[in-house]
Amino acid sequence: MQDVLLKATIEGGIRMYILSAQNVVEKARVLHNCSSLAISALGRTLMGGLLLAATMKNDEAITIKISGDGPLGDIVVDACGGNVRGYVDNTTIELPLTADGKPAVAEAVGPTNGNITVRRFNKDKQPFTGICNLACGEIAEDITRYLYVSEQTPSSVALGVCIDTDSTVKHAGGFLIQPMPEADENSLIILEENITNFAGINNSLTNGKTLEEIIQTIAGPLKVNLYETIPLQFICQCSHERILDMFSSLGKKELYELSQDANTEVVCHFCNKKYLLSTEELKNLADSL
Repeated sequence: MQDVLLKATIEGGIRMYILSAQNVVEKARVLHNCSSLAISALGRTLMGGLLLAATMKNDEAITIKISGDGPLGDIVVDACGGNVRGYVDNTTIELPLTADGKPAVAEAVGPTNGNITVRRFNKDKQPFTGICNLACGEIAEDITRYLYVSEQTPSSVALGVCIDTDSTVKHAGGFLIQPMPEADENSLIILEENITNFAGINNSLTNGKTLEEIIQTIAGPLKVNLYETIPLQFICQCSHERILDMFSSLGKKELYELSQDANTEVVCHFCNKKYLLSTEELKNLADSL
């Protein structure tokens, strides 16, 4: 299935965003050499970022940071339109599966004393930053709690990453459902019941359901209107020029000290790409300040 995000409205004043992102999550797994547990957590957060970015206008950007007290460390994701990038601190972590045979994401994240931070970058406005305590460390529930507590927006969020027997990403998908101010109470009751009985995003994708079919399953008898399709990709904006620009904030003294080395290596957190800065480059940068 192609990596896409669909935007839809459901009869009764409800909006729904749904995506399939197997290639995006698999690329993240390969770039960061993630364990099955690490990519389960990072993949959910990547898709959560894409779903939140879809709610914004004019391709404005969003950053999600999940910080728990578990061994996974921080998860950081940037999303804008259909583009996303992200990383997790501990990419090699492995823990026993949960009692129902699922990756122990909550235990790895560690929700005790943890929080989720979301920063929205609106054009021509100051960035908006919201933060709240983690609900449980399962990512989808944490985003749901954040939207309700920090942005006063009741929502239903589902995220799933299915790992194949060879440790590659077999399926990855999720959805975000939000009532609009004029939402009809009867429609909300129907949706709530259908979501409760929904088999799950992983099961649906594994059984070959399309995104359109999943939307209709959740909507039930309610009319669905699909109005936009967005292609998705894992892409990083890092470049040699951006790295040099970042180093310009260090100041002359620090740059001259760094220039004593033959080469200075910088690794991008988001995509693991390595950049080598030469002695001459650092000296010229220092001289230009």
